[in-house]
Amino acid sequence: MQNIVYICLLLFFVGCSQKKAAKVGETAYQIEQNNIFKDASKSPLKAKDLKNFKGLDFFSFDSSYVVMTSLELKPNAKWFNMKTTTSRLSRERIYATATFELKGQQFSLNIYQGEENMNSEEYKDYLFLPFLDNTNGKETYAGGRYINLKIPEDNIVQIDFNKAYNPLCAYNEKFSCPIVPRVNYLDLRVTAGVKNF
Repeated sequence: MQNIVYICLLLFFVGCSQKKAAKVGETAYQIEQNNIFKDASKSPLKAKDLKNFKGLDFFSFDSSYVVMTSLELKPNAKWFNMKTTTSRLSRERIYATATFELKGQQFSLNIYQGEENMNSEEYKDYLFLPFLDNTNGKETYAGGRYINLKIPEDNIVQIDFNKAYNPLCAYNEKFSCPIVPRVNYLDLRVTAGVKNF
């Protein structure tokens, strides 16, 4: 009888631990994002949203939204104050312009570098690609989405629109999010990355 109780308890705890470690998402990136959002110590979600959170809604992975581009560096670009969703101004400069082909069309987007990040050991090689497209306000967040990049060694960078994510203020207005410059508009539907929350 004792052995039966022990086996039942073991099955219960194994079942619970598997449930806790459940992986929600189609790709490693989606799983990672969902795990961050589920973790109360890291999640940008409000308490009421976190309680019912099952996972972010992503478009299906599409390899045609992964592009390689050679960066045109802008070493003399001036620093400017990028507006945000609050009164805060984000000190940025155009690090480079990326020109690439997407869905048979040619596009150029500015990639930005933040002054605050440059002075941080952890984020000194961090670059920021905000963009707008024709899904905004419908399938995706009205204010556009972001992609994180790192300074490459050889000026060749991969832009993966499947990793496009919402600004944190899409989940909680307490966050201050840079407003996507209008110049970074793609005149097509980018059906990749995270959808509207």
